[in-house]
Amino acid sequence: MFPETQNLEFNQIIQASPAQIFYAFTNATALKEWLCDVATLAPRLAGRIYLAWNSGFYTAGEFIEYEPDQKLSFTWNGRNEPGPTQVEVTLTPQGNSTQVSLLHKGLGMDAAWANMVKETRQGWTESLENLASVLEKGPDLRIVQRPMLGITVGDFDKTQADHLGIPVSEGIRLDSVLDTMGAHAAGLRKDDVVVGVDGMAITDFASLASALNGRRGGDTVTVDFYRGPEKKTVLMELSKRPVPTTAASVAELAGMAQERFHKLQAQLDEVLEGVSEAEAEHNPAKGEWSVNDILAHLIHGERDGQKYVTEILGGQASWSDDYAGNLPTRTKATVSAFPTLKELRDELGRLYNESAALYECLPPELPQQRKGTWWGFCYFMAEPPYHEFEHFEQIRLAIQAARH
Repeated sequence: MFPETQNLEFNQIIQASPAQIFYAFTNATALKEWLCDVATLAPRLAGRIYLAWNSGFYTAGEFIEYEPDQKLSFTWNGRNEPGPTQVEVTLTPQGNSTQVSLLHKGLGMDAAWANMVKETRQGWTESLENLASVLEKGPDLRIVQRPMLGITVGDFDKTQADHLGIPVSEGIRLDSVLDTMGAHAAGLRKDDVVVGVDGMAITDFASLASALNGRRGGDTVTVDFYRGPEKKTVLMELSKRPVPTTAASVAELAGMAQERFHKLQAQLDEVLEGVSEAEAEHNPAKGEWSVNDILAHLIHGERDGQKYVTEILGGQASWSDDYAGNLPTRTKATVSAFPTLKELRDELGRLYNESAALYECLPPELPQQRKGTWWGFCYFMAEPPYHEFEHFEQIRLAIQAARH
């Protein structure tokens, strides 16, 4: 006798065409805009589908039905789930809208399945609501509703732990703390290492995202962190995330990009004014970057950013864990190819100009045809360039060290 199973059924009316919704289920970039954090798939009958979330959960399967703009189904083998299941999606036109009917089939009835059934029901309910938001207006509700701590995160390993006098080598090291948000108000500062949130161990950024899952701005959490050898615990009120107004056209977004990159170049020139070649080559301490090294890193960031934008447009963005880190080999190669301060500064300037031009050259139909992608571009452009600000300050400190 086969064990008894159950199906979970979900229905969502979305103001979009069946073709737009089918694309959202069968394109890697589109899936990341509303459902998961990582996606790779071969959109065809018997093609693979792999989805993953920053929480550590992932599922793999293959398409067993594939009728463009009408119906698809795929097998679902989720991490630590009791057994394989199946997802079936049917699209029914309703005037200018489409009814999305989703069946998650073959879930067990016994206690071993209880948690999976609960999480599946909540997950598909929230995800289909997000799909409607992304396709109808653009905002990704996972971002809009996600709280902010007001931190930027830096690398952290045993070498850095030893340098800071911290007795653990796993956690989130704070590169900077924004003075207008919850982390600063709670007393967290640069080089503190967060190791716990509400009793959940924090070992990396993914575990931090998991700990904040379901939280909203205004909620209070307990944060455990190290400052040197001393472990501290504080209460932190999570900040609400500011949501910018979406640009109305490619021309408007291009203007925002031009202004952003023009200001970055002006600030960079102010930081570098009067710096000699010897000062630019000086390493403040063993293992620390010189001014030239930092400029090489910024060059890499701009190149990678351009690549990411083009991958999004092409529909197959790289996985979040493909990032190779700040490889010394790459830094050395760039400094070798551009061996003077002026050459590095000029190359970075050219890349800033090219990045601005990339937004100017976006397809004019993008704001209407791919509202989720468009909203993501606008959200990024409206956010302050925290990464660059952090490294401009690092350049100032490196120059000070070279002059003392």
